[in-house]
Amino acid sequence: MSDADNPYDASHIQVLEGWEAVRKRPGMYVGSTGQRGLHQIVFDVVGRAVNEVLAGRASTVGVTLTPDGGVRIADDGPGIPVEAAGNTGGSDLEALLTQMHPGAEPGGRHAVAMSLFGIGPCVTNALSSRLTAEVRREGIHWVQKYARGVALTPPTSAGPATRGGTTISFWPDTDIFETTECSFDVLAERFRKLAFLNRGLDITLTDERPPMGSRTERYRFSGGARDFVTFLDAQAGAPVHPDVIGFEREDPRIAGTVEVALRWGGSHQERLQSYANSEPTPHGGTHTAGFRDGVAAAVNAHVRKRRLLAKTEPDLSVDQTGDGLTAVVSVKLDHPEFSGSTRGMLGNAAVHTSVAETVREHLGTWLEKHPEQATAIISQIIQGARQG
Repeated sequence: MSDADNPYDASHIQVLEGWEAVRKRPGMYVGSTGQRGLHQIVFDVVGRAVNEVLAGRASTVGVTLTPDGGVRIADDGPGIPVEAAGNTGGSDLEALLTQMHPGAEPGGRHAVAMSLFGIGPCVTNALSSRLTAEVRREGIHWVQKYARGVALTPPTSAGPATRGGTTISFWPDTDIFETTECSFDVLAERFRKLAFLNRGLDITLTDERPPMGSRTERYRFSGGARDFVTFLDAQAGAPVHPDVIGFEREDPRIAGTVEVALRWGGSHQERLQSYANSEPTPHGGTHTAGFRDGVAAAVNAHVRKRRLLAKTEPDLSVDQTGDGLTAVVSVKLDHPEFSGSTRGMLGNAAVHTSVAETVREHLGTWLEKHPEQATAIISQIIQGARQG
């Protein structure tokens, strides 16, 4: 068949922008049209509110699942700027909800990226049958309503406001999603982990749908990664030692921070969870490799100093020192580098050295200062190594 028989030129190319593009190919922006994508449009809005808290502009985030199938997300920050009020410095309310700017979300170690591509709430707006934005800013309560990504009205004053904040309520579009019923447990797991990894975060999840009454859980953890390990250990066997070992370090070599918490238990199974800028890294990366190397170095140094292994016996391997270990490794970087588009593996080379050194030094010091607990840990590791 010749080109003349099947002509194709610029006139055949359809260019879609904004909400049209999102609604035409929703899976490209939220991952799927199933429950995974449904939860993603919640995260796209929650991420903006969470970053208000992490930036110190707000103190709490509230997420509510309403009986009519909607989701309401509120923060007590200063309120998104509203162009109608003369606030034109930076992105205003309507731009946030209608304009697609990949990577527009704040980056760096002090921000959480919950949107798949950093686009944010405009994706949620496009994939909702209706959305209402309420802004309480500088003494005025503003309201704007949307339908399937299109503004029905300009921001309109609804009277005075005695406090600041932003509330976005939306109803996922049944024409887009296979289900519009959010899972409380899935949302709770994500918000709980965010609160573990960010001490300043205070987030509440409320479910108003149950006919027997609403259910509310609050996530705020002053202990950070230590509290995370305690939570994970509650689902496992009894710990070998009572204390959760935890430490943090800021390292200019990686333009970021390292936070680690760990404890050995009797299950003989390693449970390691790793994160980069509060995003899970299920495939590990340089931070997890550095952690394992640091643990092995600290344990072997302690073992050799105490002469707990014969000179002829080899050093304990990273697998052997990980026997029964529950750990959380969290790095926050100004410039994270991920291997692959899924962001599931961290690639920053300098992070390996930083984490390994941090773990080796702090764990080594802890073992020296806690001889009874160290003995219990080393005894389990050596016993497992000799039996294995």
